[in-house]
Amino acid sequence: MRICIAGASGAFGMKHMDAIAAIDGAEVVSVVGTKPDAIKAFAEERDVAHHTTDLAEALALDDVDAVILATPTQMHAAQTIQCLEAGKHVMSEIPMADNIEDARKVVETQKRTGLVAMAGHTRRFNPSHQWIHNKIAAGELKVQQMDVQTYFFRRSNKNALGQARSWTDHLLWHHACHTVDLFQYQTGEVATKVQALQGPIHEELNIAMDMSIGMKVPNGAICTLSLSFNNDGPFGTFFRYICDNGTYVARYDDLFDGNENKIDLSGVAVSNNGIELQDREFISAIQDGRAPNACVTQAIDAMETLHKLEQCLEG
Repeated sequence: MRICIAGASGAFGMKHMDAIAAIDGAEVVSVVGTKPDAIKAFAEERDVAHHTTDLAEALALDDVDAVILATPTQMHAAQTIQCLEAGKHVMSEIPMADNIEDARKVVETQKRTGLVAMAGHTRRFNPSHQWIHNKIAAGELKVQQMDVQTYFFRRSNKNALGQARSWTDHLLWHHACHTVDLFQYQTGEVATKVQALQGPIHEELNIAMDMSIGMKVPNGAICTLSLSFNNDGPFGTFFRYICDNGTYVARYDDLFDGNENKIDLSGVAVSNNGIELQDREFISAIQDGRAPNACVTQAIDAMETLHKLEQCLEG
């Protein structure tokens, strides 16, 4: 499987570079960046045959089978459609779009082309959440409440590596998307009741720095999500599953019970790296000719819920 990574030298682009390197039968053959000298140096350092600042140039290559988009959120929908129209399978980092209209266009294009189009909903693939999902599927657990904290200290426009960037992040359409999708995935239902509040808009970034979200699905399970760019402390997202048969706390690829006893996840998947498992699913779906877990036709449910939440904020 010959893959092009757009945004390869960014924080998540490098995670995908490392993930593909760990997958037999997969190779990065092209990288796309915004600065000619920088992407040339990156390609040479990583021993990648082709580099460019123009995604269309990479899409024209016969030896590119699929594309991973680790580009700014605002570019995901247009670039996903561009890849599909060029006949390439594509996975975009979360979210698939930053508005519902573009998300629907992505789904429409995927259905028309029949190619694999996947959204990078990594939480579905983290072994910690896979363990919970397997227990739910086996009838051993039922989620009653998810209590989630997504916290960063980010009062300037920087990425996960602390580097300045040209685009602005968003608590709702990016960070909340992880939890909205995961809650609906784990409960197997789409939220029918939602509420959302946001704090003051930052004068320079022009985004809310604090947000509170509530959701409820038809089976009665609820989710409470707190998000902040103002948290001066450990950053990341921490999930507490309160179930009918135990309480569990997930921190990325690690899982603990309610009393902080670590749970052995060694038998859950072939890797303990959620990004690698996500990329493995993308490649496997292409090879098998099937829709992947987190196909855009599944991911659209989270986007529809985010749209409803956005309407709460506007109100």
